Amino acid sequence: MLMAAGLLAVRPTSAQSVARELITLDPICHPASEDAPVLAPGNPAPGTRRMIARIAKLRERNDRAALLFQSDRMVPLLQEAIPAESDPRKRARLMVQLSQMQLQAGRPDAALNTLGAVEDYMGVVGMTVTTTGRIDMRMRRATAFLRLGEQENCLAQHTPDSCLFPLSPRAVHQLPRGSRNAITALEEQLHERPDDLGARWLLNIAQMTVGGYPDRVPAPFLIPPKVFASDYEMPRFPDLAGALHVDVHGLAGGVIADDFDNDGFLDLMVSSWSLDGQLRYFHNNGDGTFTERTSEAGLVGLTGGLNLQQTDYNNDGWLDVWLMRGAWLGAAGRQPQSLLRNNGDGTFTDVTEEAGLLSIHPSQASRWFDFDGDGWLDLFIGNESTDPNDPDWSELFHNNRDGTFTDVAGSSGLRIAAFVKGVACADYDNDGRPDLYLSIRDGPNMLFHNEGPGPGGTNWVFRDVTAKAQVEQPIQSFPTWFFDFDNDGFEDLFCSGYFLPHGIADVAADYLGQGGGGTRAKLYKNNGDGTFTDVTARMHLDRVLHTMGCNFGDLDNDGWLDFYLGTGDPLATTLVPHRMFRNAEGGFFQDVTTTTGTGHLQKGHAVAFADLDNDGDQDIYEVIGGAFPGDTARCALFLNPGTTNHWLKLKLVGTKANRPGIGARLDVALRTPSGPRHLYRTVGSGGSFGSNPLRQEIGLADAIEVTGVEVRWPGSGWVQRVTGLERDHGYEIREGVEEAVALTLKKVRFAKDPASGSGGGSRGASAP
Repeated sequence: MLMAAGLLAVRPTSAQSVARELITLDPICHPASEDAPVLAPGNPAPGTRRMIARIAKLRERNDRAALLFQSDRMVPLLQEAIPAESDPRKRARLMVQLSQMQLQAGRPDAALNTLGAVEDYMGVVGMTVTTTGRIDMRMRRATAFLRLGEQENCLAQHTPDSCLFPLSPRAVHQLPRGSRNAITALEEQLHERPDDLGARWLLNIAQMTVGGYPDRVPAPFLIPPKVFASDYEMPRFPDLAGALHVDVHGLAGGVIADDFDNDGFLDLMVSSWSLDGQLRYFHNNGDGTFTERTSEAGLVGLTGGLNLQQTDYNNDGWLDVWLMRGAWLGAAGRQPQSLLRNNGDGTFTDVTEEAGLLSIHPSQASRWFDFDGDGWLDLFIGNESTDPNDPDWSELFHNNRDGTFTDVAGSSGLRIAAFVKGVACADYDNDGRPDLYLSIRDGPNMLFHNEGPGPGGTNWVFRDVTAKAQVEQPIQSFPTWFFDFDNDGFEDLFCSGYFLPHGIADVAADYLGQGGGGTRAKLYKNNGDGTFTDVTARMHLDRVLHTMGCNFGDLDNDGWLDFYLGTGDPLATTLVPHRMFRNAEGGFFQDVTTTTGTGHLQKGHAVAFADLDNDGDQDIYEVIGGAFPGDTARCALFLNPGTTNHWLKLKLVGTKANRPGIGARLDVALRTPSGPRHLYRTVGSGGSFGSNPLRQEIGLADAIEVTGVEVRWPGSGWVQRVTGLERDHGYEIREGVEEAVALTLKKVRFAKDPASGSGGGSRGASAP
């Protein structure tokens, strides 16, 4: 704390509390509005134009709530307010807050200058600094120096090895001034406060960036390399995003990996949560390259959106896009969501309003599913409600089968006012009806059982069965999903924690086996009787994972579902490696982060497992970047090096069921050297933050033969058995058609030249 006559206190704060403090100081004036986005060529459809206009108007807002994360707009306001403040205590406080805003706006150099000016000003006016205040200022400087090093190296000189923890010699900073100054400050901090685990963690990272880890880390402060060792050896997954020009340079956002033009190759759509952040569409050319077609697709001007999901709401066989806006912003997040209809000609049209889905609530959590089994996909939206006097209710939109929707949440028992951060969907009790699980921030999570039609056979009803199922933990949670991790035919449940009461120190304590704070993940095994058992510890997942975006897939095609977690939070000090976990035949999970080279240190958001090069194994695309305008990073595409295990791809086409077969249950029967084996999958996009392709990519391990596939179609529950499928091939299974049709899946080769990761990335980093 900085003290003047014992009255002025400035403390390290979270991003949200920093913003709240600024709001209470009331120096707010009216900044100039930002430039309106450029309209896409070709005169966009009226619905698209109206949505662009709505977003443009929201971008011009200058009320206090709207500025919560807009540090770049706060900087000039504070610079204007500081000279006008005559009270030395308040003036010093404003200066410290200015340094924080400058850091968050991407100006660590300016933040350092401001911190120096604070100390000079305090000397001039005779203010004293307490021990706590000195420590606070030192850590602020260390953080600013670390960010300076990241900008000058990880961003400006980005390579495929940048920011991958633990840092290899190839990731050592070429411009070390930021890290070296941070090391000096952090060592001073630890000599004064040797038990400061947060400073210890950051010191070890800083030494990695200059090639000084572990040898030059003082012994008492060393975090030994063994704590980062993988539990199982796997090959490295190189980052090819730069080489392929899909390394979007931006903030937090969502991703869909799927085939938008039905050519057999998986494309990418990437969003950014900022209302300045352009939605980006990358077409997979099928020759080892991608081409950005954002403008050609009619998407320019459609900005914002922390999360994306694919759907086929009109059953026309072309995947549409659902984009969610306003997350984390409270009342200021009352922004429209967008339904983008795929026109089948390479373009998309915003049809939100005409579809009756103009939902003006903060959200990033939803699920497309056919809750009443009529063959049309419905939509549940878990909104983020923060004010009990003015709630943002969750919504359940029933598909009217004519391109429009009707909200039936009230009659269905799903009108919920909660801060929903994730929605998972599965038929967890195998009764043929899809159920919902809600991950709720600051409260117990909720499991809703689909009871079917209510009295009179009309409105369908959901019942809260959380207490019976015993799945309310973790309280401070974020992403979630159902998956059958043990291949027993019942969907299990994962939900990751998201709270660090002591900041980065909680992560350090967990790595060092010292316990500490931090909300831990939960893995629940489905008991097959409507209840679940907490198996987190038994499965080696009782850890502080601090997860935002994540998803699951099969890293090594062994038939057991693995997962990858994007970690972090808005604070600049939360440099946490993303985590990769391998499923060891259903017995437990193994941390394979280090051996796969996927421990990215920047903020991790939406994740998609997808075989982007059609070679039979799943690659991983991750959106990387923070919440504040200066916390940008480059997205990653981790190429799967492959194994000798076999695989099978299945694209479902519903005729009575919804067209993409979302919610269909698959039972893949195999003959293996050790006997018969069954693999169970559910068609969907995977986790709650990031979207896998709906075409199922299934590892078969050492299977000798695929003896058959059973499909239980959603809605009717009709079981269709298909035989004659060969390993290492893809097939289309059409509802009601006895024989599967082979898919033409051309394997392509991606560029692997690490040198192209830097130069190529710059060409793919700017908006159209």
